[in-house]
Amino acid sequence: MIDYLLQFGSLNDQQIALIGKHATEILLNEGDYFSEAGKVANQVGFILEGVIRVSYYNKDGEDVTRYFIDEDNFVVDLNSFDNKIASSEYVQAVTKCKLLVFSKKSWEDLSLTIVGWDAIVAKITSKGLLQKIERISPLIAEDAATRYRTFLERYPGIANRVALVFIASYLGITPSSLSRIRRNI
Repeated sequence: MIDYLLQFGSLNDQQIALIGKHATEILLNEGDYFSEAGKVANQVGFILEGVIRVSYYNKDGEDVTRYFIDEDNFVVDLNSFDNKIASSEYVQAVTKCKLLVFSKKSWEDLSLTIVGWDAIVAKITSKGLLQKIERISPLIAEDAATRYRTFLERYPGIANRVALVFIASYLGITPSSLSRIRRNI
């Protein structure tokens, strides 16, 4: 995680030690929620191992996968966490996961203690928002087979690790359509 943070700013040894003191390692089993819709997100996680999906239920009650997050990335429902409002999304482990977790208080303490912490977080947030836009654009303009090939290119380490039903949901197609596409590729 420290290597990841250092891509966005400098930290001295004392600051790195402080970050380590505030982090707690947790394990999530497949199907466990990191945060849930209807509740306020109260922690930030960094994925050491595993894959998490962010999802919601549409107006027809269907479970829709918005995106996947894998190792060496932060995970948080930022709107809920920052604004202390109920989340509209589920953040769920789709494989066994190991995370470093920061409580809301710990995250705020780091902000108050480490000079430059907010700038590092802002750069990470900006990168995350750009990644969301890059993920959404192809889903709107491409046919299902092209979307699946793009998914395989973008997430080569995820396709064989998560249930096909989640990939189909992400691509906006049925699991049977995904099976046909996979047979033809």
